[in-house]
Amino acid sequence: MATTASTAAHTSLASVTLEVADLEAARRFYRAFGVDTHVRLRASEAHSTGFRGFTLALTVSGPATVDSFFGAAVDAGATVLKPAAKSLWGYSGVLQAPDGTIWKIATSAKKDTGPATREIDQVVLLIGVEDVKATKQFYVGQGLVVAKSFGGKYTEFAPGQSGSVTLALYKRRALAKDLGVPVEGTGSHRIVLGGTADAFTDSDGFAWEATDQSYAE
Repeated sequence: MATTASTAAHTSLASVTLEVADLEAARRFYRAFGVDTHVRLRASEAHSTGFRGFTLALTVSGPATVDSFFGAAVDAGATVLKPAAKSLWGYSGVLQAPDGTIWKIATSAKKDTGPATREIDQVVLLIGVEDVKATKQFYVGQGLVVAKSFGGKYTEFAPGQSGSVTLALYKRRALAKDLGVPVEGTGSHRIVLGGTADAFTDSDGFAWEATDQSYAE
């Protein structure tokens, strides 16, 4: 059963930093993709193989807008993991950026009610964890507020400031299956979560650091 967050002040996800091998190439890609204001970039040579345990998901208004973002990303060098197509839940596609980050672009609408836009309704950082319930309780202990929770399958936390990325938890194996990639992966997640509290690392190895609310590369 879903739970609803209170309106009280709380700790939240303030920023998402992707660690990339080629900083300038990543900047060009994310500008062309149209999501450069939602992520920070940091040069890193951290070793990573296979599935990095997370995806960034864009929720948009309709199929035409999914196709617009999808096409822009592919034109800029992204690899298609799942072509955009209708499903039981709407219309979506999955691709992988040149830096290795997996992105899902989705809408709950199966038909367009207007022309394609370049507007994003929501950005969600979905991290794959071994135990959703335990990780949820860990994050609650860190000061995050649960917005939605569906047993041990999915948890979504209350977002921070307007325009920020929403954090959600999903089973790692289920997330890999949804994205169409093997579940195996080793090394760094190559992502750093910026929070409004002290630095910490969760049980699945996702690192948080204290950050300001402003965007800067």
